[in-house]
Amino acid sequence: MFSRRSFIKASALSGALMSFAGVMASGQLLSEKGSVAGANNDASSASTKVSGSAGTMSGKKSPGRFDINFFTKDLDGFEAAFMMECLAMAGADGLDLVVRNGGRVEPSRVVVDLPEIVSLGNKYNLPTGMIVTGITSAKDKETHDVLKTAQALGIKHYRLGYYRYDLEAGIINTLNNIKGQLKDLSDMNRQFNIQAGYQNHSGGMVGTPGWDVWELIKDFPVETISSQFDVRHATVGGPNSWRFIMHLLGKNIGSLAIKDFTWHIENGKANVVNVPLGEGIVDFDLYFKTIRELQINVPFTLHVEYPLFSSQEEGLPPGEKQKIIVRKIKKDIEFIRKYENAGFKY
Repeated sequence: MFSRRSFIKASALSGALMSFAGVMASGQLLSEKGSVAGANNDASSASTKVSGSAGTMSGKKSPGRFDINFFTKDLDGFEAAFMMECLAMAGADGLDLVVRNGGRVEPSRVVVDLPEIVSLGNKYNLPTGMIVTGITSAKDKETHDVLKTAQALGIKHYRLGYYRYDLEAGIINTLNNIKGQLKDLSDMNRQFNIQAGYQNHSGGMVGTPGWDVWELIKDFPVETISSQFDVRHATVGGPNSWRFIMHLLGKNIGSLAIKDFTWHIENGKANVVNVPLGEGIVDFDLYFKTIRELQINVPFTLHVEYPLFSSQEEGLPPGEKQKIIVRKIKKDIEFIRKYENAGFKY
C-alpha cells in the first residue's frame, strides 16, 4: 500500500515538487496526467510567506498584509503533496498543521513526521508557522515531544486542546483547576520559546461564553499563553456580544481563527451551518474594523469547514476536484484580502 508517510519521505529525498493529483489517506493512489500543470509556477510565485505573529513569531511580512494560514483539517484526508499544491495555487501564506490524534501528524509520531511535512510545505513556499494540538497538560509525554519538535522547526504558535466544565465542581473551581495546568504549560512554553493559544469554541466547552478565556489567560504573559479568537464561534455564542469579548481579550489575542456560518431552523431548534466567508451572518465589516481599532497584528488561521464537494462532485477525477478546492479556498482568501486592500490594515 502506498502510504502517506512513504510518499512524504520520497518527496523529501527527491527534493522536487512532485505532482500527485491526490492520494487519499486510505492509501489509494489517485493520479492524473497533467493535474499539476502550472503548480510549480504557482507555488514559486506565491507571495513571501510569513510564519510569525506580533511580538512572538518571527518572519517577514509586508506592512498591512494579513498573514493567512490554512487550518489543514479539511484537507488531511488527501495526500500531503496534493494538499500543498492546492494551497499554493489558492494563495495561502502558510500552514496551520493539525498535530493531534487523527490529524495530519499523530503526536506519537511527531518527532519523525512533523519535520517531513514541514519540509514538504517549505518546497511549496508554505511555511508552518502554527500547529493545532490536543495539548492540555504539561505532564503528558507527548506534550514535551510536540513542543520540542516544534521549537526545532521554528514553529512559534500552537493551539491548545479543549477543557470542559465540571458542573459538579462548579464554574469557578473548574477555571481555577485549569489555571494550574496552564501555569505548568506557560513555564514549558517559555522553555521552548513558543506561544499557546486557547480557542473560544461554542458547544459547551470552556471558552463558549468568551469571558472565561480572559479569566483563564489574563495572568499569563501573552508570549506563552494567548487567545485564539474565533469570530464564528464567538458569534454563535453571542451575536451581539462577540465584539465586547474581542475588546476584553484585546492584547492577549495571539491568533485569529476565521470562518462563517448561518442558522438552519428545524423542529424549533437552531443548528449551525458552516458556509464560505461572506455568505453567513458574521459581521465581517465590524470584525475587521475592530481588528484595526485594537491594532491586532497576529496570524489568521482560515477554517474551511463547509462541504468542499456536492454529492455529485464526490466522484469526479482528482484533477477536477483540485480545481474545486482551489477555487473555494482562493475565494475565501480573496474575501479576507479585500479588507486588507480596502484599508482595514494592521
